[in-house]
Amino acid sequence: MRDSREWSIQDLAKAAGTTSRTLRHYGQMGLLPPSRVGANGYRYYDEGSLVRLQRVLLLRELGLGLPVIAEILAGEQDSAAALRTHLELLEQELDRIRRQIDSVRTTLHKTERGEKLMAAEVFDGFDHTVYKDEVIERWGRDAYDKSDRWWRSMSEADRTAHMRAAVDIAADYGRARAAGLAADSPEVQAITRRHYEWVGVGWQTKTPPLQAFTGLGEMYVADPRFAANYDKHGPGTAEFVRDAMRAYADAHR
Repeated sequence: MRDSREWSIQDLAKAAGTTSRTLRHYGQMGLLPPSRVGANGYRYYDEGSLVRLQRVLLLRELGLGLPVIAEILAGEQDSAAALRTHLELLEQELDRIRRQIDSVRTTLHKTERGEKLMAAEVFDGFDHTVYKDEVIERWGRDAYDKSDRWWRSMSEADRTAHMRAAVDIAADYGRARAAGLAADSPEVQAITRRHYEWVGVGWQTKTPPLQAFTGLGEMYVADPRFAANYDKHGPGTAEFVRDAMRAYADAHR
């Protein structure tokens, strides 16, 4: 008797909230081969297929293209390890949602009480003077003063947008690392270019010195305060960011 724990392509598509056509396309790409094909030509999928499709859909949600997903899945021989990575990504997303809930609660509480909203409270907190000594030591008083004047001249909305961009970049690094992408891959280097441009805005230059950029990456790892900001997106993310910044600098020297 054949194992009953299998699904037709129509049943699997319905359960996953997608279409049979999409699943056939995944099959053609090598992402989701059927576990068997019946004498009538119908495709059937077993429990392993469910796990694999779950992985594909998650990586799609992270914005990865099908060719990249195919490479990632081709390198995964251990189903349990893939599930652990999947779980890690979901936990990161849950943490992100929890932080958003806390932010909304803070905003609601202050709005109801008529209190002034501060971006530092709404977006995980950020005091640009915290690293004053490090900035002056590494890049000089002029660099700090220029950045400080720029920060103080910004509106609250502009500050919020700038901080939000940093949060998004850090989260994207974390997702890319958890997805198994290499630090020098095109996808990660696209994130790093955004990071480089973000740093340039803060430093008030379109082209931050590459040596200083890589030095910043080293500080992300060496200083626990910086490392924690990235490693909350998954252990090892700070090192991953440093390596991505090195690769970016090497490619643009």
